[in-house]
Amino acid sequence: MKRTLYPKLIAGFLIYGAIGVLIIATFTYHMTSRYVERREASKLYREATMISSTYVQNYYNDTMTLEEIKLQLDTISSYLSSEIWIVNPKGVVLLNTTKPLLSDVVTIPDFDVTDFGNRYYQTGDFYGQFTSEHLSVFSPVTVNYKVRAYIMIHEPTNSLVNTANQLTAIFYQTLILLFAAAFIVLILFTYVVYIPIRKITKAAWEYSSGNFNTKIAVNSGDEIGYLAASLNYMANELHTLEEDQRKFVSNISHDFRSPLTSIKGYAEAMLDGTIPLEMQEKYLNIIVFETERLNKLTSSLLELNKFGSRGFILDITDFDINYAVRMTVLSFEGTCKEKHISFNLILTGQKLFVSADMSKIQQVVYNLIDNAIKFSHPDSFITVETTEKNEKIFVSVKDTGIGIPKDSISKIWERFYKTDLSRGKDKKGTGLGLSIVKEIIQAHGENITCISTEGVGTEFIFSLPLAKKRQI
Repeated sequence: MKRTLYPKLIAGFLIYGAIGVLIIATFTYHMTSRYVERREASKLYREATMISSTYVQNYYNDTMTLEEIKLQLDTISSYLSSEIWIVNPKGVVLLNTTKPLLSDVVTIPDFDVTDFGNRYYQTGDFYGQFTSEHLSVFSPVTVNYKVRAYIMIHEPTNSLVNTANQLTAIFYQTLILLFAAAFIVLILFTYVVYIPIRKITKAAWEYSSGNFNTKIAVNSGDEIGYLAASLNYMANELHTLEEDQRKFVSNISHDFRSPLTSIKGYAEAMLDGTIPLEMQEKYLNIIVFETERLNKLTSSLLELNKFGSRGFILDITDFDINYAVRMTVLSFEGTCKEKHISFNLILTGQKLFVSADMSKIQQVVYNLIDNAIKFSHPDSFITVETTEKNEKIFVSVKDTGIGIPKDSISKIWERFYKTDLSRGKDKKGTGLGLSIVKEIIQAHGENITCISTEGVGTEFIFSLPLAKKRQI
């Protein structure tokens, strides 16, 4: 049996971690860098706008000098850790906080604010003015609706990279915590789900091999526990069924072999002259007897098979159960005279109507009375009683015969089962009579019970539905 589920779980766990690292290293880092860049650009833009609308406009309104402006901007530049430039539209740097005012004039080649596009910032070396990458933010200085200059703030991007790296490190730490949490979940999954499933799978493998003795040791109250309990129950039922099948084959083989052996033996004896001609009639009668026994056994098997099929349909009618009992008892008159057995009929009312299949119920009563006669002592009596209670009719067949051992009462309904006490007496029996009786009663949706004491007697009681319309 291959173990593929758990390696898949481990592989999925590792892939989950690898994908998490890959996402943080690419997508998350890129988004974080963009976020830090936009946030810093927004901050510098606010500063540039403030400088443009205050200090520099005062310069063009002749209320402040460049020296005064530089003094203010040097302080702001130091606070922002950046460079602040004032650049006219032609690209001439009028003021640079990193250089004195009297230094050489610097002109930015190809300066054009339209290169910023629709944004107020860009990153790069700013027309070759820096040797490293900088974040450059601009804000126009407008006087009398005319752009007179631009405030440029430049900040090295290495500080932004450091900030992005710090945030990304937090994401990695969070991923590690999530990975640890997922690992804990994997461990819990292993003990709560995977191990029970492995036990169930192993047991199912044993069941498929015919070993139904394996029990699944899973006692949880969830669906897995319910599945394990169901499989344990199924295995027990299959084991019982297998034992029943073995007994069925063994019993039917025995019941068929005995009469066939007799028939074959006597037929061969007559053919080879072992049995003289004047004795053949006796043994022919034995052959006929064994043939009838086989015919009865075959008919009983066909009857049981018909009851077990889904196509079995009962012919439900309302009939007088008392009349059915009386007629069935009359059919045993000859047998009862031979054994000196009498009947005691205790019937409720002259007529008692039930709703059932008349022919099948007559067969039930016949089988029960037949059994009672077989196992009754000579000069005894059999009681057949009908009673009405709670919209039900109860029919009882009671004898005073050999009884049934206590440990055999639950088995008498099994096909071909015979108690040890009955084997010496029931020479014609097939062991199918009570199975047929139970099948018929259950087909009616009713029940049959047995009360027996060994050496005292046996009583069978079955129920039938009372006819809805009482007939007179």
